[in-house]
Amino acid sequence: MNAKNYFTLPLLAFAVFLSPLQAETIPKDLLVGWSLKLDSGEPAWMRVVEQNGIAIVYMRLHVGPDGPWQVIEVTDGRLKFAMDHKRKKNAPTAPPMVEVELKDGKLEGTIVRTPKKGDVETTHFTGKRFPDMPKTPDLSKVTFGHPISLFNGKDMTGWRPHESDKINGWSVKEGLLVNETTKTDFSATGAYANLRTDTELEDFWLHIDFLVEAKRNSGVYLRGMYEAQVVDRDSPMQGIQGVGAIYGHIAPSINAGKPGGQWQSYDLTLVDRHVTVVLNGVKVIDNQPVWGPTGGAVYTDPGAPGPIHLQGDHTAVKYRNIYLAPVVK
Repeated sequence: MNAKNYFTLPLLAFAVFLSPLQAETIPKDLLVGWSLKLDSGEPAWMRVVEQNGIAIVYMRLHVGPDGPWQVIEVTDGRLKFAMDHKRKKNAPTAPPMVEVELKDGKLEGTIVRTPKKGDVETTHFTGKRFPDMPKTPDLSKVTFGHPISLFNGKDMTGWRPHESDKINGWSVKEGLLVNETTKTDFSATGAYANLRTDTELEDFWLHIDFLVEAKRNSGVYLRGMYEAQVVDRDSPMQGIQGVGAIYGHIAPSINAGKPGGQWQSYDLTLVDRHVTVVLNGVKVIDNQPVWGPTGGAVYTDPGAPGPIHLQGDHTAVKYRNIYLAPVVK
C-alpha cells in the first residue's frame, strides 16, 4: 500500500483534474469526507476536495490505493471517475468505474467492474458524512479512567478473528499473544486473519508491547481505523510508513524503533481524532489530527467507536502487556 500524507504532500502534483468549469458544477455539500457502506460489506471511504477551483477525488476500498482519481464527467451534480492505478496490461478487469451523487442530501453511488470475461459486477453504496475535525484537545485537561487489561495472558478471552473465512494464526503461548503465518513479504493482504477486541471503544490511552523480526510487518489499529505501524527500525518501510508512524498519514519526528527481534512498546493516545504516539519512551507524534482511515482500516467512520484491531494477515508477530484507559467524559 502506498498511502499519502494529506497534510504534507502537494495535492496538485498528483491529481488529474476537472476543468474549473466542471469543478463549479460539483455540489458544495459533496466536498467533504464520507464513510461508505457498500453492498459487498467491504470497508471504504471517499473524500472530495477542492483547491483553487479544482476538484480532487480520493477513494479507497479497504487496502487498495486511494487515488487521486480522474473525474471523467460531472452531469447534474453526478460525478463519474475511474479508479485506475498502475494496472497491469493483462489485468483481468478494466478499472472500476464509480458514479456518485447526492439525492435529497444523501450520498448514493455505484462501482462497476467490467471483467474481460464474465458478467459485469455492480456494487451499490451509500455514504455517511465525516464529522468536522474537532479542535486540538488540551490533553492536560483530559481525564482517563483506570487502566484495564485487554489481554489476560492465558487465553483469547475478549478477542476474536476479524475474518471468519481466513486462517486463524493467533494463539496464546507462554503468556504472549502470538500470530504465526507463513507470509514473509509486505504485500497488502494474505490468507491469515486479523484480530480484534470484542469491545468497541471511543477515546483512550493504549499501551501495547510488540516483537517483530527484521523485515516483518504488523500494525495496531485504533478504533479499527488508524494504524500505528509495527515494523523494526531498519525496515524497508520508513518515515510515514515506518515504525512510529500513523501509517500513510503522519510520520514520526524521529525513528525511535529497535532492531528486529527485540521487544518494543507503544503508548498511543487517541482523543478527539488527535493522536499522540510514544514509541519506546520517546514521543514521536504529539497530539496531531488524523484526517481519516489509514490503509487496511476495517472501520471508516471517524465519529463512531471501534475495536483495537491487530494486523494478522501480514507476517508473524508477538504482543504482550495490552492495557487501555478510556477517556472519562
